[in-house]
Order: sequence, then C-alpha cells, then structure tokens
Amino acid sequence: MSILECKGLSKRFGAVTALDGISFTIEPGRIVGLLGPNGSGKTTLIKLANGLLVPTAGELWINGRAPGKESHAMVSYLPERTSLPLWMTVKQLQDFYEDFYADFQRERSEEMLDRLEISAKQRMKHMSKGTREKVQLILAMSRAAKLYLLDEPIAGVDPAARDFILQTILTNYSPESTVLISTHLIADIEPVLDEVIFLKEGRVVRHDSTDNIRGAEGKSVDEVFREVFRTIPMGGEWPC
Repeated sequence: MSILECKGLSKRFGAVTALDGISFTIEPGRIVGLLGPNGSGKTTLIKLANGLLVPTAGELWINGRAPGKESHAMVSYLPERTSLPLWMTVKQLQDFYEDFYADFQRERSEEMLDRLEISAKQRMKHMSKGTREKVQLILAMSRAAKLYLLDEPIAGVDPAARDFILQTILTNYSPESTVLISTHLIADIEPVLDEVIFLKEGRVVRHDSTDNIRGAEGKSVDEVFREVFRTIPMGGEWPC
C-alpha cells in the first residue's frame, strides 16, 4: 500500500490556485524531494497531508486513510518555521512529545541533543534561531513515524548545520518509513534522495527516481531542475 497518494488534488485560496489537480503516489521506504521555488505549492501540499488544510477538490490518503486522527499517529511533521513554545525548556518539550506521541523515542532525542551539546534545561527563548530549528528537527525525527513531512528543513541555516540536518534525517528513520522533504536547495539535498517531485505553479511537472533522471539525462537532478525552471543562476539558490 502507498504511504501517500494524491488523486486530482487541488487547493485554492480565493482566486489563487495553490495546487491544481495533482496526482501521484509515494511508496514506503523512500526519501522523496518535493522540489520547487517558493510559491510552487510545496507547503500547501505538506499542510494538506498533515491535515492542517482541507482540499478544495480531489483526494489525499495517508496509508490508505484520509488525514485525521489515525494519520496523525503515523505522521511526523516539521513546519517551515519554528512553532515550539518559547517559554518551554527542552525537557518540557520532550515530556510533551512523550505524552502526546506513543512513538516518541526519548533516548534517541537525548542522544542527538548530547551530540549538539544542547542542555535539556535550556529554554527555547534563550536559543539562537538555528538551535531552535535543530531542536524542532530532533523532536520530529525522534518519532518512529511511518511518514515524515519536512518543510524546508535546511533553509536559512549554515552549511555545517545543513550537514547535521541531512545526517540526522538519514540516520533516524527506518527503512520502512518514508521521508518527504520540501526544499528549494536542490544541490544540498540531492545526494540523499531516492526520487523527486518537481512542482511548478501548483502542478507536478515531473515525478521520477533520481537514478532514472541522472541516467536518462546524464546530468544531476539540480541541473535538470534548473533547465525546467530556467530562473536560477548556476551555483545560486532558488529565489525566496
């Protein structure tokens, strides 16, 4: 059974169409890049999959179920912006996750916090923006989820932090789980991806494995993606 399936999925905000009848399936055990510039519909799709938005038309299933209470138990969501209460300590956040999510693995979170020398007594409001984002990623990846929805996890952080984030993703999900990573930083994320979905103006313009793309095109995924969009200078980043 597919872990994530969309069929004719659309989402409109007034006169603006964020997603326009997209269809695709993602199987378990894959790391998938949801790739596109800002405004392409990536965050909207991830919020729909997490049940934070309701489709205007079409259908979306998580492991054969519509987003809801049952799907929340198997989905770990990392939002684009830090959403954790600033008054809480790391320990209080761990306690909350342990109470709220049956699959939260506290020992795993403590190992990652120790590696970064982040004290469990520290309050979020006393941390830098980058450290807050790392704590939020650690909490998200400390769940034994079937599907991880990560919205722009490496945007706005330095290269060293990007390496930590990618390594955290690779080492903290099981082979049976699926990771969907939304990003506009293609070159950084490409080495960890099994397949990609190119999203342009709310439509899927390509869904393929990274091996197929590199084999058929003789180019990196980043190079192929730049050709599709033709807006990004080589060596640069996607516009915000």
